[in-house]
Formats: sequence, C-alpha cells, structure tokens
Amino acid sequence: MFVAFFLSPLAVLVGLSLHAEAAMQTWTIGNYTKFLADRFNLSILWDTLLLGVKATLVCLVFGYPIAWVSARADRPRWQSILLFIVILPIMTSVVVRTFAWIVILGRQGILNQIALGLNLTDEPVRLLFTEVGVVLVLAQVQMPLMVLPILTVMSRIDPNLLDASRALGAGEWRTLWRVTIPLSLPGVIAGCILTYAACVTAFVTQTLIGGARLIYMPLHIYSQAIGANNWPFAAALSVIFMLAVLAIVYALSLLATLSRTHVHA
Repeated sequence: MFVAFFLSPLAVLVGLSLHAEAAMQTWTIGNYTKFLADRFNLSILWDTLLLGVKATLVCLVFGYPIAWVSARADRPRWQSILLFIVILPIMTSVVVRTFAWIVILGRQGILNQIALGLNLTDEPVRLLFTEVGVVLVLAQVQMPLMVLPILTVMSRIDPNLLDASRALGAGEWRTLWRVTIPLSLPGVIAGCILTYAACVTAFVTQTLIGGARLIYMPLHIYSQAIGANNWPFAAALSVIFMLAVLAIVYALSLLATLSRTHVHA
C-alpha cells in the first residue's frame, strides 16, 4: 500500500521534474537550474519556510500555556472540557474556518470594530491580505497540532517530580522552568514538527487570506501547473519544496533526540 500510493506517485513526480515536457520524452535538469537561478523563485521558497516558522512560534507561545493549564486541571471533568475546546476546531472544515476569518479580518470585521470602538486607531487596520493575517489564521487553524502532543507528554510527567521540586524550595515558576519545560520538550518538538509541516503546506489558508499579493510555494506550484500548464516545472518546484521541508523536519527530529538524551542524562 505504501509503495503503490506514496512511493510510486512520488517517483512519477520526480521523473516528470527531470523532463522538458509533460510527455516525458526529453531528459533535463533545466527545471531545477531555472529555479535555483531565479531570485524570485528562491524568495518565494524562503518566504514560505519563514512563514511556517512564524506561525509555529505563535502556536507555541499560545499553545504551551493551554496545554499546561489542561494538564494541571484538578478535576477530570475540567480537563475533558479543555481538551474538547482544543480539538473542536478540527471538527470544522478548514475552508469554513478560513472564510470565517476573512469576515473577522475585513475592514468591517470584529477586530477592526473593536479597535475603532476603543479608539485604538482612527481608521480600519488592514489585516486581510497581509502576512500578519496569514500567520494569525494559520496559528488558529493549526493550534490543535501543537497543543495535543505537548498535553500528551505533560500528562505523563510524574507528579512526584513536581512535588519534590516544591519540597526542595523551588517556587511555581522555577519548577515550571527547571522541571516541567525540560520534561515536556519532546512534546514541544513533536508539536513544532506537525505544526510547521501543516503551516507551510496550507494551500487554502495561504491563498484565501494572503490573496494574490502574497505568493507562497503551494500557490506558486498550483499556478505553474494549472495556470501556466508547465507541469515539469511545477513538479520540480514540488520536489524542491518537499526536500526543504523535510530538511527542517529532520533537523527538528535530531533536536528531539538530543532533548530526550539530555532529559535521561
């Protein structure tokens, strides 16, 4: 099943990227040299990878406290309620959520109405079709992918370790910094891997919120394949993009291995 439905299509994609035409008759590496020699293409790849970093950091900043509060809930009922709130967005289509954010981020949206009502600005702030808006929406859409791995790891931390830290004179914040955070690093890195991979490949969210002004790799690949009908170049873009994302995921995986070794040490 893995060979038939993943490796075989991937091999066809790589083979198509090494041809000059969709009929796959002339072998060439021109599609790759074309990409690497064009600063515009390189800037799109860089912007996409950096977008994933920004959205992942936002998810981490807001997702870690949510996981921490959920793991520390005294009653199982409250923990179940918090967990349900976390996974609730997954039950809604990403297209529906993205269109909802278009309404929220618009010039007459809720955020601008609040800002105008509080006299924080004299005119509506442009949030839609900006990178800030894309990062904000990606963070909300992919937040469960960050919270759930961290919550899973935190739930497995022995409460006796936290009690021992407090008994030895460490306060709540020092216990969090010296005990909870180091022990939860595997969950943090796992959440970052899942969130980052989902953010950089989120074609729907990037396209609807970013619009035509912000071009990222998924939209660039789509425009080359469907708009320009240049399937070999689109295949080369896909391969380069896949390798770049895999390199970052691999680096995070190595970091996860090092964190586990450090914790056990």
